Amino acid sequence: MEQQRTEATESLLVRQGNDNLVYNEEDSGVGVGDGGSVAVSDVTTILGLSIFVAACIAFGSGCALGYSSPTQSSIMEDLGLSVAEFSFFGSILSIGSLLGAAISGKITDLLGRKMTPWLLDLGRLSLGFTIGNFTYLMPIYISEITTKNVRGRFSAIPALTLGWGISFMYVIGSFVSWRTLALIATIPGLLQLLPLFFIPESPRWLAKVGRDEEIEEVLLCLRGNKAHIFNEAAEIKDFVESLKSFSKEGMLNIFQKKYVRQLLTVAGMIILMNLGGVNAFAFYSGVIFASAGLSSMVGLITLAATQTIVGIAGILVIDKLGRRPLLLVSTAVLCFSSFLTGLSFFLKEFNLWDQGSPVLALIGLLMYTGSTIVGAGIPSLLLSELFPINVKGSAGSICNFMGSFTGWVVAYYFNFLREWSSTGTFFIFSAFCCANFILSATMVPETKGRTLEEIQASVSHSSV
Repeated sequence: MEQQRTEATESLLVRQGNDNLVYNEEDSGVGVGDGGSVAVSDVTTILGLSIFVAACIAFGSGCALGYSSPTQSSIMEDLGLSVAEFSFFGSILSIGSLLGAAISGKITDLLGRKMTPWLLDLGRLSLGFTIGNFTYLMPIYISEITTKNVRGRFSAIPALTLGWGISFMYVIGSFVSWRTLALIATIPGLLQLLPLFFIPESPRWLAKVGRDEEIEEVLLCLRGNKAHIFNEAAEIKDFVESLKSFSKEGMLNIFQKKYVRQLLTVAGMIILMNLGGVNAFAFYSGVIFASAGLSSMVGLITLAATQTIVGIAGILVIDKLGRRPLLLVSTAVLCFSSFLTGLSFFLKEFNLWDQGSPVLALIGLLMYTGSTIVGAGIPSLLLSELFPINVKGSAGSICNFMGSFTGWVVAYYFNFLREWSSTGTFFIFSAFCCANFILSATMVPETKGRTLEEIQASVSHSSV
């Protein structure tokens, strides 16, 4: 059994040097000249539709995340809420996310990547429950249906549209009431309903549950009707079968020695990202601007523009530069921008630079927001790439549950921390971002340009 595992792993590793391992005409015996097949397309209509559904879910999640920022003062005034009551309202999204994250991996394993969005729409036990599932589902689904050449950039699209959703709430919330804004936020969920009927299931999930006869049909749908997909289908089937032969499914399997490094790395990045203040900046940007002496409307609209520009730039370069460089740059800038924001509050508190401190706060917030758009989705992308399909559900549930819990802690206690010391709060965020940079620099591998099977075979091979 160990020999079978090693042979399967080494077979995949040998093929890592091939830039087009699924297009080799000699292997297939069928070439373009035979009229039988053509080169695989990285982008097809069905793939684009699948990404659109993911983008709609991400946009809706962004609307939920950004809702509390422009509405805090009006909701507290209209309903007579205290700081503690509004903090609970803002953070309850993360409580729902805890529930969604805890079961997201197993639900996605049972229902498949395509069916889980129906659960997100139909259930919507809370918006947080939806976000908890989405955080795991979207990177997994996108990484499993795309080719290695575009996996990074397509996986980055939900992070961009999530940012757009937050920005949309920021901007529209400056002009409409909080009740109207809540109704507007339902639109993305409606937009994704019809396309859900047409998007395909993940071919790797089909292999996992034994529906092998559907794999080639789905790959043809994703790569083009005349594409040569037989080698890719065989590689997926062979790798999944090799996993089944030496490893059984189970929650505790994720704690095997060969998965510990990946689990600690991904979980650590997600936890430190949340403790670095992501939810605080997303939920309470308007309050932060006002506290720094800036116009909330001007600040939030500027944030929206920054998220768009930086997000598009990140999509264009992630498959060229790789995950690791972008993650290192992102965490470094998060550290510096949190420190800069804290410094602005320090200067304001002691009246050391009254005119310049709001500018520092604006620069810090813009840098933080831009870096979040670029780097926040990379840990989830690595989660989808580093873990084989037999333990991916368990890894996703554990990592996202821990991330959601720390996100709730920050979202709930941020207003109290700000009342204690705005300066100290942002310096604490900066320290956690610095820790995330160190973790990323020492533990995160590069995964660009390789298929999921190649990445996971390499991880398994290193533990043999």
